[in-house]
Amino acid sequence: MRKIAFTTLAAMGAMALPAAAQAQSNDTPAVETYIGASAGIHDLGIGLPGDDGGIYGVVAGVDVPVGDTFFVGAEGNFHLGDGAIDSEYGVAARAGVRVGQSGKLFVRGGYQEVDVDLGRFVTPAVVGLDDTDGDYLVGAGVEFGLGDGPIRMRAGVDTISFDSTRATVGLLFNF
Repeated sequence: MRKIAFTTLAAMGAMALPAAAQAQSNDTPAVETYIGASAGIHDLGIGLPGDDGGIYGVVAGVDVPVGDTFFVGAEGNFHLGDGAIDSEYGVAARAGVRVGQSGKLFVRGGYQEVDVDLGRFVTPAVVGLDDTDGDYLVGAGVEFGLGDGPIRMRAGVDTISFDSTRATVGLLFNF
């Protein structure tokens, strides 16, 4: 599955290059790259007590303008958890529209790998049992600038194969 995730990310980058070249030759805004901190709640949705928990991590990506308001992009994330999630990471393609001077509405789709803390659900924990699982991720979100600087606020909701729900907020630094 990791090969699929990396291949998907490479393909998204290859598709974004022509759009980036066109964006540089027009009067559209420049390519935006960002990195930031993210935190939220991930509910695994398995119906057991303690099947959710906090997640804390980083997100980084690039958005390429396609016209005056539409953009496409790619991003990656890595989070550590304090509940049912030990860690998770993934990649996603983004598409969205600009709203006003600094706002963005977007949808995303990609792949997310989740390392579950099986010790919370199985006693005693089984040594050698694979506790990771990955599947497709779909979601939506909003970003908006904080003043005229490079700092942006973000909020998003995702689902992994329509089995679990993730709600995150974050601060991004654009450069």
